[in-house]
Amino acid sequence: MMGKYSLMTLFIVMGCFLGAKPLPPNQARPNILCLVIEDTSPHQFGCYGNTDIKTPTIDAMADMGIKYTNARSNAPHCSPARSTLITGCYATTFGMDIHRQDYITPDSIFYPQALRKAGYFCTNNDKTDYNTLVNNNAMWDESGKNASYNSLKRKSDQPFFAVFNTTATHMGLVRTITTEGRPDFKNYGIDINTIFLPPHVPDLPEVRSDEAYQLKASQETDAWVKAHLEDLKSKGFDENTIVFFFSDHGGCLPRGKGYPFESGLRVPLVVYVPPKWQEAFQLEKGIVETKNVSFVDFAPTFLSIAGIKPPEYMQGKAFLGSYEETPNPIEFGFRTNQENYHYDPCRTASDGHFKYIRNYIPHKPFNLRNLYQWGMPANIAIDEMVLSGSCKNEDWLRPYQPKESEMLFDLVNDPWELHNLANDPNYANKLQFFRSEVSSHIRTSNDLGFFPREMRLTKEHGLYQWVKDTNFPLEDLYSVAELVGHASIEDIPQFLKLLKSPYPEIRYWATMGLCELGGQKKLTYLPTELKEAMNDEVLEVASMAAEAACFAGAFDLGVNKLINLFEQNFAPAYSSLETLTWYPDQKKMLGKYLSVFQKLNLKYSREDEDRMGLGIKVRSILVNLGALSINELYLNEEKEEGIIKNRDGRKFLYPKKINARIR
Repeated sequence: MMGKYSLMTLFIVMGCFLGAKPLPPNQARPNILCLVIEDTSPHQFGCYGNTDIKTPTIDAMADMGIKYTNARSNAPHCSPARSTLITGCYATTFGMDIHRQDYITPDSIFYPQALRKAGYFCTNNDKTDYNTLVNNNAMWDESGKNASYNSLKRKSDQPFFAVFNTTATHMGLVRTITTEGRPDFKNYGIDINTIFLPPHVPDLPEVRSDEAYQLKASQETDAWVKAHLEDLKSKGFDENTIVFFFSDHGGCLPRGKGYPFESGLRVPLVVYVPPKWQEAFQLEKGIVETKNVSFVDFAPTFLSIAGIKPPEYMQGKAFLGSYEETPNPIEFGFRTNQENYHYDPCRTASDGHFKYIRNYIPHKPFNLRNLYQWGMPANIAIDEMVLSGSCKNEDWLRPYQPKESEMLFDLVNDPWELHNLANDPNYANKLQFFRSEVSSHIRTSNDLGFFPREMRLTKEHGLYQWVKDTNFPLEDLYSVAELVGHASIEDIPQFLKLLKSPYPEIRYWATMGLCELGGQKKLTYLPTELKEAMNDEVLEVASMAAEAACFAGAFDLGVNKLINLFEQNFAPAYSSLETLTWYPDQKKMLGKYLSVFQKLNLKYSREDEDRMGLGIKVRSILVNLGALSINELYLNEEKEEGIIKNRDGRKFLYPKKINARIR
């Protein structure tokens, strides 16, 4: 399909691949080049329907290659997404799913090791971020800002696997607190007043500005891709190199990155396969591929293209190459946390038509603040609209409210996931099907994502090995976590019994179940067992028990415990306090402690002024209590830095600047 792109554009781009120098005589295997961008959704490129910008190189690649329309990251954050990419396994299997935290993991689960063993020269330029304490750079022949297939260390007939990653599209571009200082987007052919906005975000000037800045970066991505293709041609590699272009997860607009919706998970994926390898793999050019593929499938696909049989431990399936398999009918995804203070696991499943989301802690709203992400002007503006009471659109209010425990969307008729069908009796069978699929998947994949972040850090030899060594009862953990979202009054005795478990992880989920019931006003008294749990030796259990007490009629007892833990900068206590501010009754009672938070604000306003410090967390609570405006969440110094960032933007690094050492 030529689409709307001119023959001249297509011929220009094809010139990057044709007329190459002859292949080295001994190189019988294809090279693989991955061009990876960040924080960008498919709808932000022309080949996926965007008419606001021009991306001719990427669009022509899609015309000549394969455009995947059901490609997803398995996680909506970069580090667990990359953990999945680098292993060919769901990051939850090895406990690599917390964004961003490095853990002890097995040291032989990374696909570059298999490629190097088979003779490939493997380079990574330059992001790793794999959530493992294994040396992230040592698994590559070269890794860093100068890493390249052009390295003098690569033998002349040696096939290469190379990754180039740009951070120029990263959320940091728009994480500037203010829109002041941003360029006139019309100078880049972008009309901020007419650009497309997804319906899950309100039409506000700050939202339009953030999206326009991201579109500008998407447009500039095209030149970055073209420069890499031209470098391949100049070195004579173009006819023997398979090129992957994709984003690490969805885009930056609110309810995108970090959220388990398609706006956070779905990615652009375009693969160019030269004619020689189209014939070898029995492919056609100009394919629009609708089958499910996700990041867990990439590692086995890379090995398959290289003629290497994927190892048994890999959980994905190759979608190209000698070992191509029938794709999984269901794509699974996961979200474990927002920043390092909001532990909020979700699991997803999609067959391409329907999408299911399971929320295991439904009483926590999606929009508990990620204090990095909330530096986007769009987030600040939407918060201002919601907190002022002027927002009346339920689709925009919903992320600020307790979540449904289950969500089901018809992606064909509702691609932006606004109409939850989980309670529609006409879809009861479909709901049950996906519920069963996710329940089975967390068990067959040995999902370790139900261990809270802080508890993982205490496991000798790492969580993955500890679970094996101790024969930890994962089934009991899964069962109580699944019960939480569907709990009823009749389950209170079961949760109280589980508070006596020898395993703190089980006790944690038991307190969560009582907290859920309290939030629904189904638990209106403080059981003795829950009161005792507030003194649990494991602080995660004690903190969640304190939050439950706040919902169960013992607010003062619970909130004093939380404030005490909060002053120690214990992240889960901050998460609990912010959660309380989104419940009208609890927010009103928390108002009695306003002077406590104001004193803390005076004490910590200038200390630890990163987003993990107490200062901004105190201000965040004061904003929700109405004592500060949302525009006071970040300091003036940060706004001034944002103006400079808006003026300077984020730069693409092109091959000639990267490759100081070329043949």
